[in-house]
Amino acid sequence: MPAVSRHPGTGARVPTGPTKAALSAERAGIVKKFGASSPRYWGLEAPGVQLRTAAHDAVALTFDCCGGHGGNRVDWDLLDFLERNDVAATFFLNYRWVHANRTAARRLIANPLFDVANHGSAHLPLSVSGRSAYGIAGTRDAGSCFDEVGINQEYLAGLMPKPPRYFRSGTAFFDDVAIEITRTMGLLPVGFSVNGDGGATFPAPTVAAQVSGAVAGDIVIAHANHPRGGTADGIKAAVPVLRRRGLKFLRLSDVAPAPVSVPAPAAS
Repeated sequence: MPAVSRHPGTGARVPTGPTKAALSAERAGIVKKFGASSPRYWGLEAPGVQLRTAAHDAVALTFDCCGGHGGNRVDWDLLDFLERNDVAATFFLNYRWVHANRTAARRLIANPLFDVANHGSAHLPLSVSGRSAYGIAGTRDAGSCFDEVGINQEYLAGLMPKPPRYFRSGTAFFDDVAIEITRTMGLLPVGFSVNGDGGATFPAPTVAAQVSGAVAGDIVIAHANHPRGGTADGIKAAVPVLRRRGLKFLRLSDVAPAPVSVPAPAAS
């Protein structure tokens, strides 16, 4: 493993040596290209965010694992149910959650039923101007936007056969410049069209109703890091309902477009 140090902003462990040099060059290129850009949009549906898919017979279940205070748990009941019933899904893993739950992260990565995606380094809304969402301050500029995506991306890439292809910010809020940065880094920004568990606050009957109402092409967001919430039982109730309607469950890599990176210019 490469030597690591602590990033002063996120507290994340970051590589040193050749890997750090490569990341620093990429970061400098992002800052050069986007540092003076001003955002025009802030919210859940920024231009370029994947909100739905073109699947005509499938739903994409996605589960955030957010990490941090109160969010470093694992909903083993949910994972067991998905695996036992052959329900494909995509898991967005935050850097802090992975460090606290290595066994669960390895289990998700090893299972071909699941996609593993990037949910940021410090679970921040993705902004180039420090905009906040739900009381959480976002990244403040192009450089910190790169850090929020890139530190966790580099870390997950070291654990997986192939680097993650999809990114969802903390709170799922983006501005349009941050979207372009994410795409330039080679990841597809992903939002959602169905709020399955209200940030893990909905009781099981509400989760069941929300998810059961999904239609083909929907991307459902829920959470796999709050085992005391209603998510697992709600998903258990919704899955057979959707299957009776003829819908399948697929990973994002099965139904969403492949991300295409547009390299940023090298810093002079």
